[in-house]
Amino acid sequence: METDIDYAQIIDNSGKTLIGVSSHKVIMPKDSKGKIDISFTTGKALAEKAKLKKIKEIVFNRGCYKYHGRVKALAEGAKEGGLKF
Repeated sequence: METDIDYAQIIDNSGKTLIGVSSHKVIMPKDSKGKIDISFTTGKALAEKAKLKKIKEIVFNRGCYKYHGRVKALAEGAKEGGLKF
């Protein structure tokens, strides 16, 4: 089942979730055109929260998903927001 809501977390090496974001709670720009834009904006929101906690570098774990489409857009949004992979 496909969902229109994206989730992203930053988890430390012990498994503790440090930051979590959801596209459901992210304010989208008015010119947002679809799922790819939503994912990109969610990635930027993740980066903004990471900056507040002084997190600058992460390992991007895409799980079983290809680095394509919404996964790629989320990563690119996080990179544009200042996170380094």
